[in-house]
Formats: sequence, structure tokens, C-alpha cells
Amino acid sequence: MEHHGNNPRKNIIAIIPARYQSARLPGKLLLPLSGKPLILHTAGQARKAVNIDRVIVATDDQRIYDVARENGFEAVKTSPDHQSGSDRIAEVAEKMPEHSIIVNVQGDEPLISPSTIEKAVDSLIRDETVNVATTCEAICDIKDVLSPDVVKVTIDKSGFALYFSRSPIPFPREAVAKYGNLENALLNEKDALALYRKHTGLYVYRREFLLKYTKQKQTNLEKTELLEQLRVLENGERIKVVEVSESSIGVDTREDFERVRRILEKAGERF
Repeated sequence: MEHHGNNPRKNIIAIIPARYQSARLPGKLLLPLSGKPLILHTAGQARKAVNIDRVIVATDDQRIYDVARENGFEAVKTSPDHQSGSDRIAEVAEKMPEHSIIVNVQGDEPLISPSTIEKAVDSLIRDETVNVATTCEAICDIKDVLSPDVVKVTIDKSGFALYFSRSPIPFPREAVAKYGNLENALLNEKDALALYRKHTGLYVYRREFLLKYTKQKQTNLEKTELLEQLRVLENGERIKVVEVSESSIGVDTREDFERVRRILEKAGERF
């Protein structure tokens, strides 16, 4: 058996937190896309990742549980009281073998690329000092820089997160002074948009770190920005950020859903 540090190769487990309730698009994980519920697309993409050994749907909803099981996926019923996806996957991870690598794949990302998952997992396999990794992608639309719904991340020279924010970071002060505001600066400065990276919601944890992290109290910056990954940084831990070229779409609204539906219809059998 191949081993990587303290992580036996057979213990790389993708857990997909899957709530039925959603404020902006109720029941979205069971909405039909190309003939099957959205959650099955996400689980199927995770299963395609070559370094994933198990895919588990973690849900508090019997309907999602049944759909997953009936279509050949592992599923686990979890508490309805969890405040976040991280808490939900931690409940499942507690029952997993020690030293497992746990991958948090957001249930509402039916287009997530298997290679994105693979690259994030590999970053932990290669470096035993890394306890948590996530992904980012280039921002190509000025609207995404300005939107508080798109989380931005700044990264140090070693590939670790400096900060995550809903605000535009970094802030190009001289360009803004020259053009009057950030939007004009981004429109007129050729290389300004290249400064920005969009944080995407995939996380990879060492199991023991995940269990410790989810027991820690919420921190001030986390509560201010409503970004739970800031709890990791505020407690002095590093987050490896892996840049990927394949973009994904989180389905939060009906508009997101229709956009994904059109992409899947165009792609045909590929998903």
C-alpha cells in the first residue's frame, strides 16, 4: 500500500454537506438537471477525482439521503442543528479512520472539475506541514471584484492565504486616486484586474485538524465578514491556496441554476 506521511492512500474521503433548506433557492439540491437531481452531478464529479477513495453525502434530509443511496452513493444522516457545512462534515469525519484526509465538496457545485479536487488534495499529500487547503481562480469580470457575494483572497509568495474578504482586496490606491474610483481604475488600468483572485468553496482538511477547528469558538473577523475560514487564520493556522484554471458555479439563485442547466445541456453526456 502506498503511504503519504500519516495519510494512508485509501483514506481520502470526499464529504458533501447537503442541506435541503436554502433561503434563495429552496430544495435546490434536488432540482433536476439534465435528467437527474443537482446533488448527483456534484457527487458524480467528486467520484471522478482519481485521488478520492470514497464519496459520502452528509445530509439532514431524508429525501436527499434516499436519492443518494438509490443512485449508488454513500449517504449519512446528520444532525439538523449544524450551523455550517464544516460542522456537518466534521460529524461524519469523527467516524472516519485516524489520519484521513477529508475533502469538503459543496453540494451546490455540480460543475466542479475533478482536477480541481485532485490538485487541492495533492497539496496536502505533498506537504505534511499543511493541515488545510482551499482553491481559488482568476477573476475575469469587474463585477466580481465589486460584489460582496464573491469572496476575494490574497496570497503570499509561498501560496498561503494572507486574508479573505468580501471587499476588493488588494486595493490599488494610486489607480483609484488617478481614475476616481475602483471600477474606473479596473476599466482603465490594463493589469489591475489580474491582481484579484476569487476564493472557491472547496476545502481539504487533515481529519484531526478539522475536528479541532470545528470545536473552536467563532472569531471576531469571522463574525464580521461572515467567512468561517477566517477562524483558521485568526487562530494562527495557515491555509494553502491552490490556484485552478477550471471555474465552477455555485448554485445559489434561480439565475445560477439556469446558467448551469444551459452549460450541462451544451456539454451533453460529459457530466
